[in-house]
Amino acid sequence: MDIKEIQNLIRFVAKSGASEVKLETDDFKITIRTGSTEDAMYHAPVSAPPVYQAPAAAPAPAPASPAAPAPAPAPEAATDAPSGNQIVIKSPMIGTFYRRPSPDKDLFVKVGDSIKPGDVVCIIEAMKLFNEIESEVSGKVVKVLVDDQTPVEYDQPLFIIEPA
Repeated sequence: MDIKEIQNLIRFVAKSGASEVKLETDDFKITIRTGSTEDAMYHAPVSAPPVYQAPAAAPAPAPASPAAPAPAPAPEAATDAPSGNQIVIKSPMIGTFYRRPSPDKDLFVKVGDSIKPGDVVCIIEAMKLFNEIESEVSGKVVKVLVDDQTPVEYDQPLFIIEPA
């Protein structure tokens, strides 16, 4: 199952009103839990309910990752605020940010590169799943806000884009 199929499944579960869905195959197990209806009233994005995978060892590292980088990204985000016409690409999940498909490959995007909707801009690894993050806008990369191979949090700014 690729990231697009997982994202479509999350959207479907969120729209259906189900509070939890478990999917199990020979290769993987995935559990999607949506918040209560009270939570939904306070959070605008419906397409981002938490995604949990079954391995018992996975929850232990998750709290450690977000706790350590929290102070570091905040000053960057404050000093690198986009101007009025610029767009920010944000992280759709908690995980580790990668700027290249593998250590021996070129970067997905660099400052000054032109991107269009559907272009992969980075990968975020979450629970041993490598999720390609695609641009939803077209434009030019103005700034990369996160260093390669660093932990990121949900909704953390990753790139500043000058719309085309």
